[in-house]
Amino acid sequence: MSSLVQSVDWLAIAPPTIAAVVGLGVLVADLFVSSSKKALLGWASVAGLAAATVMLLPLLDGDRSTFCLTGEPEVCSYTADRFTLVIQFLVLAGALLTALLSVTALKDARKGLPEGEFWFLLLSSAAGAALLPASRDLATLIVALEVASLPAFALVGLRHGDRKSSEAALKFFLSSVTATAVSLLGISFVYASTGTLYLTQVADRIQNVDGRLDTLAQTGVVLTLIGFAFKMAAVPFHFWVPDTYVGAPLPVAAYLSVVGKAVGFSGLILVTVVALPSYGDVWGPALAVLAALTMTVGNVGALRQQATRAYSAVRLLAWSSVGQAGYLLVPIAAAAYADDAERSIGSTVAYALMYGAVNLGAFAVAAVVGRTRPLNRITDYRGLYAANPLTALLLAFFLLCLAGLPPGIIGLFAKVTVFSAAVDAGLGWLAVVMAVNVVIALFYYLQWTALLFRAPEGEPETHLLPAPLTAAITLTGVLAIALSGAPQLVLRFADTGLF
Repeated sequence: MSSLVQSVDWLAIAPPTIAAVVGLGVLVADLFVSSSKKALLGWASVAGLAAATVMLLPLLDGDRSTFCLTGEPEVCSYTADRFTLVIQFLVLAGALLTALLSVTALKDARKGLPEGEFWFLLLSSAAGAALLPASRDLATLIVALEVASLPAFALVGLRHGDRKSSEAALKFFLSSVTATAVSLLGISFVYASTGTLYLTQVADRIQNVDGRLDTLAQTGVVLTLIGFAFKMAAVPFHFWVPDTYVGAPLPVAAYLSVVGKAVGFSGLILVTVVALPSYGDVWGPALAVLAALTMTVGNVGALRQQATRAYSAVRLLAWSSVGQAGYLLVPIAAAAYADDAERSIGSTVAYALMYGAVNLGAFAVAAVVGRTRPLNRITDYRGLYAANPLTALLLAFFLLCLAGLPPGIIGLFAKVTVFSAAVDAGLGWLAVVMAVNVVIALFYYLQWTALLFRAPEGEPETHLLPAPLTAAITLTGVLAIALSGAPQLVLRFADTGLF
C-alpha cells in the first residue's frame, strides 16, 4: 500500500517560503528591537527579498512540481516551470525595488508608518504574489490571490490618522472583496461542471461537459476571470486605482502598479490558456473587448488630468497604469485565436518585464521629488534637469519607454511585439485601437518629459538622493538602458515554456 504522506520539494517552493519566513521573523523582531534600530528591519527585509530572488537560479535546471495527487505525479498543485520563474522574478524583483523605496520613506517621521507591520505586510503580499504563478489548481490560485491582496489593503491604509489613506484602503478592500466573491462563484460553477479543481484536469474534462451543464460552465469561465481582471485594473474594475494610488504611501502605489499587474495577468493566463483553452470562443472575445476598453479609458483618463490645474504625478501614473493594463491584455486575448498561443503569452510576459522596470523607475524618481514636495504635482517637476540632471534624464528615458519612443527602444520593441501578436491572431481591429491609444498616450508622456527641461521658476531646488533611492533608480535605469541596447533579450527571457 503506497504512503499518503508526500515529500515536499523545498527547493521548488523556496522563493515564496523565504519571503514569508522573513516576514514573520521581522514581525517578531519588531517586538524586541528598540526604536533607534528599527531601520535594521528594513534592511533585513531587503536581504530576504534578495535571497528569495537568488533562489530562482537553482530552479532553472528543469521543471519541478510538488503537492501532487497520489498515483498521478503529473497532476500537481505547485509547479516551478519556466513561466513560474519568470513571473516570480518580476514579482520578487519588483518587491525588492519597492523595499528600497520604502527604507527611505519610513525614515521620514511625517509618514507615520509603523515599520514592523509595514515590512511584515509587504513580505507577506510578495510571498502570495510569488505563489500565484506556480499554482496549478483553482483553490491554490484563489488562496494565493488573497494572500497577495489582503496585506496590500492594510499597506494602503497604514498611515495613522490619514483620512485619504483610510478612504483609499476602504475603496480598494470593498471592490476587491466583491470581485473575489464573484470569482469564487465562478470557480464553484467550473468545479460543478468538471468535478476537479486541477487546471490540467479541468482542461481535459470541460471539453466533454454534459450539454445540460454547458451554460453553467460558460458562466463559470466568465465569472472566474473577474477577480484577476480586477487585479489588473481592467475596465470596469479600474475605478479604485487613481484614489488608491494617491492615498497610499508612494512605495505601496509603485508595488501595486507592478506586482498587482503581475498577479492579475499571470492568474488570467493560467485560468484561460492552461485550464480553459477549449473555451477560447468565450474568453477570447471578452478579453479582447476588455483590452480595448481598458487601454482607451486609461489613456483618456490620463489625458483628462491635463485639464486639472496642478494635477498629481502619481494620479497620472495611476491612469497610465490602467492604459498599460490594456496593452498587457491584448496578447492574452490573442492566444484564443493564434496558432502559436505560447508566442502570444511570451509577448505579454515580455511587455510586463519592460513595464515593471520603467514604471518602478518612474515611481523612484517621483519618490525623490516627493521628499521635498509632498503633494507631488506635475508642476513640481518643472526644471528638474537644472537641479538633478541625471535624475531628470532617467525619468525622461522611463517616460519615453512607456510611450514607446526612441531612445526608449525597449518600450517600442515591447509595443511592436504586442501589436504583432494582435495582427497575427487576426485581431486587426484591436491592433488599430491600440495604435490610436499609443498616439493618445504620447501627448501626456511628452508633455511631462518637456516640463523636466523647462526653465525652473526661481532657484532650482536640489533633491537629495539617499542611498536606497539611488540604488533603486540606478537598478531600474541600468536595466532599461541595457534592454534598449539588446531588446531581443527580453523575448528570450520571456520564453515561458508553458505548453
